[in-house]
Amino acid sequence: MSEAPVTTQRYISEACEEDLLKFGDSFRGAGYTKSAAEAEQRYALMLGIVREADEPVTLLDFGCGLAHLLDYLNRAPRYRHVQYTGLDLSPKYLQAAKVRRPDGAFLLLDVLQSDEDLPEFDYVIMNGVFNFRGQMTEDSMLEYWQRLVSVMFKHCRRGLAFNVMSSLVDWQRDDLFHLSFDTMASYVGRALSRHFIIRHDYGAYEYTTYVYRSPSGQ
Repeated sequence: MSEAPVTTQRYISEACEEDLLKFGDSFRGAGYTKSAAEAEQRYALMLGIVREADEPVTLLDFGCGLAHLLDYLNRAPRYRHVQYTGLDLSPKYLQAAKVRRPDGAFLLLDVLQSDEDLPEFDYVIMNGVFNFRGQMTEDSMLEYWQRLVSVMFKHCRRGLAFNVMSSLVDWQRDDLFHLSFDTMASYVGRALSRHFIIRHDYGAYEYTTYVYRSPSGQ
């Protein structure tokens, strides 16, 4: 296996750090959405993977950035049973996250180099991790996505959530990663689990996928 996916991970992380430097502690500083309302929508969508209503569960926010998801969790009474941990590759983001949320648990780790020190969680969410590809090739991004979701699925006991740009659009931006349903479902169903849900019902040119280890009702 080539080292391209690791390079891709660092490339994307450094691109996001430019947003942090430019916009600071804000939704734009997290390098993803265009408005605070869109950011809130994505947090709700990601947390939609949690099946349990009150049973305590652990959750890893992969690519946590400024840990704004933790803010959302604390504002939403329905998720008080969710125990949060944030992980990021960027020391700059984690330093900022720890300053603004000293009560949070955070990990600095490059899981494509080694995931031996990463514990298991009930749920892993990957919000905005795969949307941007910049100058990376489609093949490099596809390999990066495949490797990263495979590694992280090993560390979730119940489910994994991720979002990507949809291919059902009028035109595709060259700097974004548009992943077709067929390509996504073929890999997820073969390499991860056949128990998954695709959310393409919200007002964005992307979709969110929930991948579960067991079918609903079990």
